[in-house]
Amino acid sequence: QVQLVESGGGLVQAGGSLRLSCAASGRTFSTYSMGWFRQAPGKEREFVSGIKRSGAGTYYADSVKGRFTISRDDAKNTVYLHMNSLKPEDTAVYYCAARYSYYISYQVRDYDYWGQGTQVTVSS
Repeated sequence: QVQLVESGGGLVQAGGSLRLSCAASGRTFSTYSMGWFRQAPGKEREFVSGIKRSGAGTYYADSVKGRFTISRDDAKNTVYLHMNSLKPEDTAVYYCAARYSYYISYQVRDYDYWGQGTQVTVSS
């Protein structure tokens, strides 16, 4: 069992930055690949970024590539999402998710555990 708690969301102006954190419970965090997803009102939840076990590989949606950076600290059981050059279209609830696999997935259904989400609002 893994419990995930996101933090770091908030209101920011376009062009600004935020860092999201996702703290995980349990001793097996390093065995999970981790993903960040987001869901805007009236839209489906979508993949934003993922990181393999031990940070062996990172992946990004085209819409955030070059602006967002995912990282993990297994000693702290935490995964981060650094978001720069934020745009109004980045406004959404951001969720972290854990998948018991070496590989990340772009699909919501492939993740085993989810956090409660944190709101990110980017004003124009």
